[in-house]
Formats: sequence, structure tokens, C-alpha cells
Amino acid sequence: MIEAHVDVLISTMLEIAEQILKVARAIDRQQILKFLDLLLEARDKEKKVMVVGAGRSGLVGKAFAMRLMHLGFNVYVMGETITPAVSEGDIVIAISGSGTTQIVISVAEAAKKMGARVVAVTSFPTSPLTNVSDHVVIVPGRTKISKEIDYFARQVLGIYEPLAPLGTLFEDAAMVFFDGVVVALMHRLRLNEDYLKSRHANIEVP
Repeated sequence: MIEAHVDVLISTMLEIAEQILKVARAIDRQQILKFLDLLLEARDKEKKVMVVGAGRSGLVGKAFAMRLMHLGFNVYVMGETITPAVSEGDIVIAISGSGTTQIVISVAEAAKKMGARVVAVTSFPTSPLTNVSDHVVIVPGRTKISKEIDYFARQVLGIYEPLAPLGTLFEDAAMVFFDGVVVALMHRLRLNEDYLKSRHANIEVP
């Protein structure tokens, strides 16, 4: 029985790795370039970058925000007590695999009213979130609503039910995508790992 569980674990890791490879090959290069340009413009103009996501997508967003801080961005996570007001020209990065997460949509709508530019990172090019966004980066991946949306399509194509539950495939792919964005920004800004280390927290909270 334990052997079978190990097999499932390894199969799931391979499935996730294969999904990330598929995303890397499928993601739109122009969407990436525009995203990088928006981030670099915000840094150059000393505008704020605000990251928002719910649940596990929110944790992915926090990890990305941390790396942006290391790169010298004026970055915040929406919902934290120290997050300042959104101003005109700021960038709001809204992460939602389904594009239907209401709290994320509400933040995006409010940010737009304040003159901020919203970038959606999602799996669905037509969704309430993409409809209110200025730019969209499509990260393909099974989300928590996929079972409802594509059940019949999957059945016709004979696609098996993935091992990774709910939105895992989107969240993992988004995490790796954001890590790739960080490295691309390092190259564009000509920053090295020593610069990131110099901005890393030097006081640890037990």
C-alpha cells in the first residue's frame, strides 16, 4: 500500500513538471514582453506595484512580491495592514486561475477607478477579471472550476482526470512563470544575485 502511495506522489510530480513545460512552450511571448515593460516602467517612475490573489494564488503572489522587493521595486501585497493607497499609474497584478474570484475582481475594479493599470494573470482569456484588466497574461492550467467548465470536452477527447487537485496546476505554473519573470527582470536591469541578497531580510523573526 505504501508503495502505491509513493507511485502516486511521483506520478503527480511528473504531471506537474509536464504541465509547466507545456505552459512554458505555449505562453504568449508578446504578453510576457508587455508585462515586463509595464513592471520596468513602474520601477523607473517609482510607481507602486500591488499584488492581489486569494488563497494559494495569494501565496504565489506574495512570493513574487518578495522577489520584486529584492529587485528594488516599490511593491506591496493588497490586504496587508501596511499597504498604502493605490495611486494613478500604479500597477496591480491580479492573480486568479479562473478569473472569477470575486475579491480579486473587486480589487481590480477599485484599482481601475483610482487610475491604476491592472494586469491579470489567469487561465481564462474571457472572464470577469480579464474584462476589467488593461493587460492579460494567460498561464494555462487546470483551475478549481475546470471540472465544471470542461468536463464534456475532456470526456470527448479522452483526457484523464489529473492527479493534482483543484487549482494546483495553475498555481504551480504561475509560481514558475513569476520566477522566470524575476530572472528576466534581473537581466533587463543588469542586476546580480548579490544585489538581491543585499535587499534580503537580515533580521529573522523566530
